[in-house]
Amino acid sequence: MKTNSILCLFVILFTCNPRAQESVPQGFEHWSADSLKQLEQTLKAEAATNEHHLAVRRLKDYPNDLFMISNRQADGVVEWHETQADIFVVQSGSATLLVGGTMVGGETTELHEKRNGKIEGGTRVKLAAGDIIRIPAKMPHQVLLDGAKEFTYFIVKVKGY
Repeated sequence: MKTNSILCLFVILFTCNPRAQESVPQGFEHWSADSLKQLEQTLKAEAATNEHHLAVRRLKDYPNDLFMISNRQADGVVEWHETQADIFVVQSGSATLLVGGTMVGGETTELHEKRNGKIEGGTRVKLAAGDIIRIPAKMPHQVLLDGAKEFTYFIVKVKGY
């Protein structure tokens, strides 16, 4: 009986003590599979109704990295980032990544960023759900759907090259 009383007291103290229930450390992030699936549905609906057939959400922006999720229902433009590496985690759909080579005719759209133009001499890489890729800074790249209807991917931008 005494053991049960001590156990009950411990449970009450532990569950009522705010120090016993540690909070999430500052800077820690967790995006659950369920929350990303729900967000993907929202992005699909948005992409279907805008002229670029693209919807993007910035999830969190830190000094050294940025987290986003994107759904595209049309080819993307050529991109080149001077100071950021891109990491893609493919959530759903399929696409072809045209990567490397030389960016021709790109225009500066913001500091350290070029877009548009075309890629000469790039390599085509097929992407599907579950794939993870890394694109270093200063490497031109373009997402092409190649007949696929949609492509959703989680993006980590690593800053500071």
